[in-house]
Amino acid sequence: MNPPFEHIRPIPENEISRLSELTDFDPDYTNLKQEFEHLTALAAKIAETDISLVNLIDSFTQWSVSNYGLDIDQMPREESICQYTILEKDHFEVRDLSLDDRMKDFFYVRNPLNLRYYFGIPLTTPNGHNIGALCVLDKKTKKLSPEKIELLKLIANEVVEKLINLKILHSVKSELDDYRVDHLKTAHDIRGPLSGITGIIDIIRKKVNKSNPEDVLDYIEMIDKTTKAVLSLSEEILNREKSPKEDSFDLISFKDKLEKLYLPQAKAKNIFFKVTTGNANTRVLFTKNKMLHIAGNLISNAIKFSSDYGTVTVKLELEVKEDAKTLIINVSDNGNGLSEQSVEKILSGEMGTTKGTMGERGYGLGLPMVVDNIRSLKGDIKIESQMGWGTNFEVTIPMV
Repeated sequence: MNPPFEHIRPIPENEISRLSELTDFDPDYTNLKQEFEHLTALAAKIAETDISLVNLIDSFTQWSVSNYGLDIDQMPREESICQYTILEKDHFEVRDLSLDDRMKDFFYVRNPLNLRYYFGIPLTTPNGHNIGALCVLDKKTKKLSPEKIELLKLIANEVVEKLINLKILHSVKSELDDYRVDHLKTAHDIRGPLSGITGIIDIIRKKVNKSNPEDVLDYIEMIDKTTKAVLSLSEEILNREKSPKEDSFDLISFKDKLEKLYLPQAKAKNIFFKVTTGNANTRVLFTKNKMLHIAGNLISNAIKFSSDYGTVTVKLELEVKEDAKTLIINVSDNGNGLSEQSVEKILSGEMGTTKGTMGERGYGLGLPMVVDNIRSLKGDIKIESQMGWGTNFEVTIPMV
């Protein structure tokens, strides 16, 4: 049975800037649970509900980055209740979901979950964007007291504060990485000359006659100790830089992350989904800045426009030439295809809303935002498509 899409789904008036700020947080949707698990448990306890979720909502998907009482990681945005919550300034409450025409056919309202009650508070950033929601759900109808609502608002504010702090932390780490790169270059620069000096000292030491003044030998020993100390420091810097960084991917970890995030979406439409990597440089590190957002939106879009039992394939490659790295992401599908006019609109940022092969609501913003993010990273995107035969997106991004 196809999911219900007969109702027009809501879109916030500030959707473009809302999505832009969510992208700036650069969230790793699979790696945030431990940051919020105590808050979600506390929210359920305060509300006396079976379930509590922290949800972030992007162009296509509601990501449950933390859950209590319901093992769920994601769902299509159009099947979520929190899509209504992000329209609100204060909260959104539905006392009986089975009586609301907008939600009564959602899978979690029907058997076997039979959820009835929903209460959600938007996760509002200091810039006024609702990037997601803290929500509680229960099988029994109820109404929360004003006191409990105020406590849930405090928890929602704490979730936003933690997201902001994580963003700041990642920014600081990125700056430190740049700082370490400068030190790495310095270590390389001084290592060669100092090694040469050490070699000269060895030659002098062997040729010095024992009748020469002892202070010459003393000076040589002092120089030798100093150069060896600096060399040791440079070796330490170089070896430290060889260890993996938390805010980096290699092709293998990037592949694993994409499979974990988007395989459920593909399975929901019976679509064959595969991610492969090139043979070279699979363990070379590169920054993960916005890479999940860029690749993820292209994959979600490909799944959206692929029919049942269709195919979506992703190929990841990393070209390394001297100190320059270039990430190449290819996303292909055998779906509806795009007209030349549609390709031009995507590249110019003017693509409008369209429906997927199962009637999924498009929001008209995912691909233009992807193009904008690629260009902000000094990358490039090429689109090859033929109506009725599918589409291939090729993204190239220099990794500084």
